[in-house]
Amino acid sequence: MAGRGRGRRRGRRRGARRRAGWRRRIALRAAVLALLALAAWVAWLDLRIRTEFEGRRWELPASVYARPLELYEGAPLGREAVLAELRRLGYRPVPGAPRPGTYALEGARLRIHTRRFRFWDGEEPPRRVTVRFAGARVAGLATSGGTLALLRLEPALVGKFYPRHREDRVLVRLEQVPRLLIDALVAVEDRGFWRHRGVDPRAIGRALWADIRAGAIVQGGSTLTQQLVKNFFLGSERTLRRKATEAVMALLLELHYSKEEILEAYLNEVYLGQDGPRAIHGFGLASRFYFARPLEELDLPRIALLVGLVKGPSYYDPRRHPRRARERRDLVLRLLAERGVVGRAEAARAARAPLGVVPRPPALAEYPAFMDLVRRQLAREYREEDLRSQGLRIFTTLDPLVQAAAERALTRGIAALERARGLPRGSLQGAVVVLDAGTGEALAVVGGRDPRYAGFDRALDARRPVGSLVKPAVYLAALAHPDRWTLATLVEDEPLEVPLDDGGVWAPRNYDERFRGPVPLYRALAESLNVPTARVGLEVGVPAVVDVLRRLGVRRPLRPYPALLLGAVSLTPLEAAGAYLTLATGGFRTPVRATRAVLTAEGEPLSRYPLETEAVLDPRIVFLVDHALQRVVREGTARGLARYLPAERLGIAGKTGTTDDLRDSWFAGFTGNRLAVVWLGRDDNAPVGLSGAAGALQVWRRLMAELLPTLTPFAPVEPEGIEWVRIDPASGLRADGGCGGSVELPFVAGSAPQERAPCAGTPGPLRWLRRIFD
Repeated sequence: MAGRGRGRRRGRRRGARRRAGWRRRIALRAAVLALLALAAWVAWLDLRIRTEFEGRRWELPASVYARPLELYEGAPLGREAVLAELRRLGYRPVPGAPRPGTYALEGARLRIHTRRFRFWDGEEPPRRVTVRFAGARVAGLATSGGTLALLRLEPALVGKFYPRHREDRVLVRLEQVPRLLIDALVAVEDRGFWRHRGVDPRAIGRALWADIRAGAIVQGGSTLTQQLVKNFFLGSERTLRRKATEAVMALLLELHYSKEEILEAYLNEVYLGQDGPRAIHGFGLASRFYFARPLEELDLPRIALLVGLVKGPSYYDPRRHPRRARERRDLVLRLLAERGVVGRAEAARAARAPLGVVPRPPALAEYPAFMDLVRRQLAREYREEDLRSQGLRIFTTLDPLVQAAAERALTRGIAALERARGLPRGSLQGAVVVLDAGTGEALAVVGGRDPRYAGFDRALDARRPVGSLVKPAVYLAALAHPDRWTLATLVEDEPLEVPLDDGGVWAPRNYDERFRGPVPLYRALAESLNVPTARVGLEVGVPAVVDVLRRLGVRRPLRPYPALLLGAVSLTPLEAAGAYLTLATGGFRTPVRATRAVLTAEGEPLSRYPLETEAVLDPRIVFLVDHALQRVVREGTARGLARYLPAERLGIAGKTGTTDDLRDSWFAGFTGNRLAVVWLGRDDNAPVGLSGAAGALQVWRRLMAELLPTLTPFAPVEPEGIEWVRIDPASGLRADGGCGGSVELPFVAGSAPQERAPCAGTPGPLRWLRRIFD
C-alpha cells in the first residue's frame, strides 16, 4: 500500500513537472513571439522614420515674389516711393540703420541696410547704402567703399500656392537661426536636449512629481525629439499606446540623426498659430506672421514670446489674448534668467518691452488676378501638385507700385463715374492690365472693382466685344498697300449699305450719326469714324484684317463678317493688351510674361523666361498707324487726356473703344514704357451709357497721372523708308505755307502724293489774308 502511495506521488510530481515544462515552453514561445512582434514593430517604425523623415520633410507651398525694386542713378523714383517699398518689405526706421532690415532718414538722404537675398541670378549680400534724391529721381548711390551703380532690394512676397491641408512654413537652416532662440527653446522646453537620447527619464520624473503634487497634469516630460515625433508622425492623440510609440520613435530618431538635424526639423515643424485656414508652422514663418520680420532680426522680447507660444499657440495668441501672451513671455524671460541664458537685468528690460506684434499679419495673395495669370502661365510646365508642395520660389514681373496705382484708379474711377452718371451703386465693373511697353512684362492686373476678390477674373476671363479697339488692324491691312492707301488718302464718309448673305443689310453709322464727306485716313482713325473705316476694310478685304489680327497676337476664332471691321471681336483685356503691345514695339510680337524665373526650395534654377520677340508686321506700316494713334490723343476721341496729362510731351498713343448700346467702354494706350488697357461694363451685359472716352479713358488717365513721374515719352524709332510730307487735309494733296490747317504726315517712301493742293502756291499777300480767314 505504501509503495503504491509513493508511486502516485512520484507520478503527480512528474505530471506537475511536465505541466510546468509545457507552461515554460508556452511562455518562452509567447515571449519569443512577443519579441519578434516587438522587433518587427520597431523595425517598421525605424523604416518609417528613415523613409519619411529623410525622404520628404514637408509639403511646401510655392512662394511668389514681386519684381525687385532697382535703384540706380536717374531711376524715376522719389524718396516717398522708396520708403513705401521699404515699409512693404518690413524695414524699420532705426537711426544709422545699423542692422539689415533697417533704414534711416538723414536730411535729404536715405540710408538703407539691405537684407541678404538669393535671386535667380545669384545671392545679393547685405549692404549699407546711402541714396540721394533729386526731386522724383535717384541722384546717386554710395557705400563706404565708394559709389554704387545698382542697388537691388529683395522682392516682396506677394502670394503662395498652398497645399490642400493649408500648412504653411518658411524653411530656415540651423545656421540662420539666432543662437539666443536655440538656447531659449532648449532651456524652456527640454533642458536635457543635448545629453539625452530621445527620452529623458529625469524630465519624466520631474513632470510626474509635479503632477502628483498638483493633483493634475501640470507639466510635460516630453523632449523636443518626442514633440517632433508627435507633430511629424503621430498627431495629438492621448493614449498609452501612442506615448509608447512616441518614445520608441524618439529613440530611433536620435539613433539615425544628429541633434542638429533634429533641432532644425523641430524649428521648422512646430505649430505656432493659425491665420484663417492657413496653419502657421515653424519659427521662420511665425516671425513674419507675428512681427513682419525675418527670424534673424528678432530681439530678446520677441524671441521669448515665440518660445512661449510653443506651449499653446491658440491660448496665448498675442493678438486675441495679449495679457496671457505677455504673462507667458515674462515667465519665459524669468526662466531664461534663472537658467543662465540671459542676465537678470537683460531679462527685466525685455519684460518692460511691448509685445511688438504687428496688428495684422502681413497679407498674402493680395493680388488674385495677377496670381491667376502666374498660375496659368506656369501650368504649361508645372503640375498643380508641384506648385502646391515642392516649395518652388517663383519670381514674377508684378510691380507693387504700379499694381497699387491701377487698383486705386479703377476703384476710385468707377465710384466717381457711378456718382457722376447716376448709375446704381455697385453696378459698374471693370478690369485693368498694365504691361511694360518694351518687354511685355505684366506689371499689374486688376480683375474687378474689388481687387482682393478671388472670384471671376475679368482681366483674364471676361470676353467682351472690343468695339473700335479693332480699327488699327483695319488700317494696318490697308496701309500695307501704299500704292493705294496712305494716311492722306481721302475716304468717303457717306451712308453705306452692304447686302449680307442671309438677305439682310449691314448699314454702319458713325457714333454721332453725322456724315462728313471725304476725310483723310488718319482723321478717320483719330475720330474713330465707323463708315470710312468700314469702306476701307471692305475694300482691303475682311480676311486681310483677320490676318493682321492674327499677327497682332489674337488667337481666338474670328468670323470674317463685315461687322468684325467695327469691333464684333470679343477679347479679354489681357488679349487686347497683348495685341496693342505689338503696336507699341514697332511690329514685334512679344508674349505677355508674368514670370521671370522659377527656383527650387533650395535656390537651384529650374526655369528662366527671357524676352522673346518675333517680327510680324512691316515696321514702316506700324510707324504710320502709331502716328495716327498719337493723333487720337492729340486731336481725336482721346483729346481730353490733355487736361490731365502732358500728352504731347509723352507722345501718348491710344484708342478708345465703344460697343453697341454703350455696353462696353474701352481704352488702350501706351507711352514709351507703359501700356495699359482698361475695360468698363456690367457683368450682366446691360448698357452702362459710357463711351470709351467717357468711361475707360477716365480710369486710364487716373492711372497714368499716378505713374507720371515714372513715364517716358513714346518716340518710336523711325524705320528706314519713311518720308514726311506736309498735306492739305481737305484735298489730301501736298501743301505749303499757303494752306491753313495743313499737317505733316509720314509716308512710306515714294507713296506721298505728288500733286499740289489748290491752296498751295498762293501769292504772298493773298496767303497772309487766307491765313487770317483760315
